[in-house]
Amino acid sequence: MADICGMQVDYLIIGQGLCGSFLSRYLLEAGCSVLVIDQPVENSASRIASGIINPVTGRRLVRTWEIEQLMPFAWEAYSSWGEQLQQSLIRKISVLDFPPNPSMQQAFEERAAEDTYLQYPVAADEWKPFFNFLFPPGLIQPALSISIGTLLTAWRKELENRQWIRSEVFEWNDLTYSDSEVRYRDIIAKKIIFCDGVNGQQLPCFQLLPFAPNKGEVIWARIPGLPDSHIYKLGIHIVPWEGDVFWIGSSYEWNFTHDQPTESFRNQIEQTLKKWLRVNFQILDHRAAIRPANLERRPFIGLHPHHPSLAILNGMGTKGCSLAPWFARELANHLLLGTPIHPQADIARFTKILGKNSLE
Repeated sequence: MADICGMQVDYLIIGQGLCGSFLSRYLLEAGCSVLVIDQPVENSASRIASGIINPVTGRRLVRTWEIEQLMPFAWEAYSSWGEQLQQSLIRKISVLDFPPNPSMQQAFEERAAEDTYLQYPVAADEWKPFFNFLFPPGLIQPALSISIGTLLTAWRKELENRQWIRSEVFEWNDLTYSDSEVRYRDIIAKKIIFCDGVNGQQLPCFQLLPFAPNKGEVIWARIPGLPDSHIYKLGIHIVPWEGDVFWIGSSYEWNFTHDQPTESFRNQIEQTLKKWLRVNFQILDHRAAIRPANLERRPFIGLHPHHPSLAILNGMGTKGCSLAPWFARELANHLLLGTPIHPQADIARFTKILGKNSLE
């Protein structure tokens, strides 16, 4: 199937966040025909994410899952795509981590002796004009900083120019399918792939997957004079964004009643910045979004085990920048070549659960 004008395509992709963008790119590069359906939303998780790939995670500073494979793959994926789109999408950066208490200082020092991503301590004097802190900072390097908004906007323009995307809301009730094809309104495709983030938990075909969405709020602030050479961490993260504007956040709320920014988060960030920073700042914007996280903290990738024309690429949680390129490639190769998906990400692990869905 390759006639876009006749609305016959190989793959119909729902969502143009990081997952949908990377998957559409890889399938198109393989010579497949693709149509993306996506209604732009300003406060999507992809749009307001910091764009950081950090090689360590958590209070124990352990290595992020599969980071040895994910980080070099992400560097190549974003770099090559930036060249194609004539945009600067990625750069290497360090995280300057300020321990908040003696136990965290000790933990950082002990982990730095074991892990090449960590260095402790680093010279503290040069940072005293900018920050109030009790303990010398440590260094996490390299981390990667991704310009997600630039990527999504540039790729959407490319898809629009080639008429490979429709700006509309996907409606499940307009979808019919068999084992060999799907039909959606005037579109016929071999398969439909859901890359629609938090909306995935509402799909009848995948709603029994253990989604556990959480809410994140972020602030953008102008901080004149603060070097953009590092990400700064002391409970919150201050991430270089553009010029003297920085991304600040994020919250992780498992219990929430709406997806809107809250005054309490803004006040919390403002008070934290007043205590931590020794330079002036001005809050410019405040947004919130719901992340497509899950209970296992592992993605949902692959074909529905009982309905092979339906597929999913979702559940990236807070690690979308590193996980999306790798698993979009895995899913593309699985679709085209039959290669296996990482067993901890393959939704085949939910075969029994997904058999309980009623799709009739």
